[in-house]
Amino acid sequence: MRKPIRRALAAFTGALLLATGLTVTGGQPAAAQDNGVGLRPALGWSSWSFVRKNPTARTIEAQAKALKDSGLAKNGFAYANVDDFWYECPGSQGANVDQYGRWVTDPEKFPPSGDENGIQVVADYVHSLGLKFGLYVTPGISKQAVARNTAIEGTDYHAKDIATGADEQNYNCGGMVGIDYSKPGAQQFVDSWASQFAGWGIDYLKIDGVGTPDVGDVEAWSQALKQTGRPIHLALSNNLDIKNAATWKRLSNGWRTGGDIECYCGPDGSSYPLTTWSSLTSRFDQVAAWAPYGGPGGYNDYDSLEIGNGKDDGLTPDERRTQMSLWSLAASPLMLGTDLTHLDPADLGMLKNADVLAVDQDGIDAKRISADADSQVFAKTEPNGDAVVGLFNTGSAPREVATTAAALGLPSARDYALDDLWNHRETESAGRIAADVPPHGVALYRVRAADHVVKDAAPSVSLALDWAPASSDATTRTVTETLSDNGSRPIGDAALTLTGPAGAKITTHSTTRARTVRGGSALRATFTVTLKPSDELFASSAFEGSGTYRYRSNTPTRLAAGDTITVNHPVNAPYRTFASTTASFSQSGSKLGIRAQGADLYNAINEYGSIYLPGAEHDGSTTTVKIDSQSDTDVWAKAGIMVRNDITDSDTSPGYLALVETPGNGYLLDWDADGDGKLDSQDSTGTATYPSWLKLVRDGSTYSGYYSTDGSTWNLVGTETVPTAAATQDVGLTATSHAAATTGEVDFDGFSTTD
Repeated sequence: MRKPIRRALAAFTGALLLATGLTVTGGQPAAAQDNGVGLRPALGWSSWSFVRKNPTARTIEAQAKALKDSGLAKNGFAYANVDDFWYECPGSQGANVDQYGRWVTDPEKFPPSGDENGIQVVADYVHSLGLKFGLYVTPGISKQAVARNTAIEGTDYHAKDIATGADEQNYNCGGMVGIDYSKPGAQQFVDSWASQFAGWGIDYLKIDGVGTPDVGDVEAWSQALKQTGRPIHLALSNNLDIKNAATWKRLSNGWRTGGDIECYCGPDGSSYPLTTWSSLTSRFDQVAAWAPYGGPGGYNDYDSLEIGNGKDDGLTPDERRTQMSLWSLAASPLMLGTDLTHLDPADLGMLKNADVLAVDQDGIDAKRISADADSQVFAKTEPNGDAVVGLFNTGSAPREVATTAAALGLPSARDYALDDLWNHRETESAGRIAADVPPHGVALYRVRAADHVVKDAAPSVSLALDWAPASSDATTRTVTETLSDNGSRPIGDAALTLTGPAGAKITTHSTTRARTVRGGSALRATFTVTLKPSDELFASSAFEGSGTYRYRSNTPTRLAAGDTITVNHPVNAPYRTFASTTASFSQSGSKLGIRAQGADLYNAINEYGSIYLPGAEHDGSTTTVKIDSQSDTDVWAKAGIMVRNDITDSDTSPGYLALVETPGNGYLLDWDADGDGKLDSQDSTGTATYPSWLKLVRDGSTYSGYYSTDGSTWNLVGTETVPTAAATQDVGLTATSHAAATTGEVDFDGFSTTD
């Protein structure tokens, strides 16, 4: 269908906003960092995801040139930023420093030119392209500055006058210590560093390794950048505490809400793949939680946009559209992490979609309207009254995702126009906003109310499968398939079918055809499905519903929706089950299975599923199990043996230790060293293979963990003491996917505990 004039105008307006730097916002701006920048989400490129540990002048200049030559700069992508590793780092003693205690640029990576520092040389080149330049720093002061007691520029003070003994976070180089900002000279040190950066032509500064204890550093840098007189965008990273959101907004222009989007799962240290679907899914909850805090002056930052290198992004095309849609609905900075010198044409088209970019650049944070195990709906209201809504399918099969105009906050109206921002097609709806969305995909609509049926627009039509409640071990299920005409205009020659795997019996209980389906009505058919019995721990059967119809055409339109039905078996005594995340369990003879989600099993996060034996662990116990298979949901997904004084007290129970296997980081022995009920220490070794065997031996309060790849030769993972271990403890199998909202399966065999 030809692009409607209204949509074309919206696209032009969005592009104009990007080009001119104007911002459309709703409501009153929240109190924010007042430094003249950050009035809308920043767009650009950053070196970490692809370049990572070896940025050089040549590399950064090539990426900046590609940012311009690709046309992305014309779409508003203005920043070319250098992340870590631009400075000299000789070892754990910290970064090399100049006479005033500031990091020294690595001259091999960034050669100077005459009197110009190598970073300034690159900044000048980036500016010559009409772009802006960014740099990276971490809190504190280098240990080398303290050891040399370097002077603080413009003062009588020195490094030792302001340094504390506390280590500061520098993820890669290390060697930073804290600054006591109550001491004279502390602010002046940061002022001198900020002035140096401003003199080099820095337009954007990322402070990494920032947490709640670093508020003083953030305040100092915020003040220091202002006193330079140069508008410098201040960004904070990473995984910041939402309880201090108001502080981050007051002091900066953007703040990372979570950990890195990169999966760090490439072979031999390769940057590719840049990320994974499981790395992306945790952002849905972050966007929902942080929505109240973004706005002009400072925005919630969900990390790099990993779109540009095709399959090397690590995401399917549908997943890439999901990432850009979610980031744009959330008004997040869009900082590309990809290699701009090898752009994929289809990805470049996504990044240049002016309609989607305008959704980001309106500066309005979307709110989560609804969510379930397989779908998410986020929406926001534009100043002109339009709603922008993202219908996300987080499941593994095509399915209908739906909401209503009322839920989006739109007024009651005769009809609604649905402008598909990705497919550039307009449809109409009587009030139900729905789409059949591909797996891990999105439908992104701009919706407006109309006082008449939208001219020349086909009705919105969608297909859904709705399974009646049933026990998880039931082999007979009932499903209703619904073809919905969500519009005001009728459709014709509607038909429904349901197909399944070999061995499944499908019985139809109602008509599956209709000559006409009126607007706002639906064709429904009910089916009974009888599944073939199986001894598998989790027997999965995929079903596909198909709906066809005609609208003003001799060619039928086909829609599809899918579901996978998983049947497990009861877990029998003496075993018990427990889950602190979404999980299911199964037993088939000696085999035990856990399907679990879970963000992590370490530090403050205790999200796991467990099949366990209460009180079976004691002095002299030996526990063994074979891991037949483990889903590769993340390189840190964990499966193995857990002991705790109480496995069901997931947040606080002491006596805590886990011997686990991970797909990408080998075998781990994690334990709670301080008795607060959280794993905080780790031994690691080996490379994961399947099957693998794990063995945990207890001697008093000391545990030795072993792994084997053949069931007979055992390799030590570690031996550790857990002083808070009770005389008798729970012992069991555990699994976590290390990917929020993503389910991973682990199949075990031969679980036993002996004296």
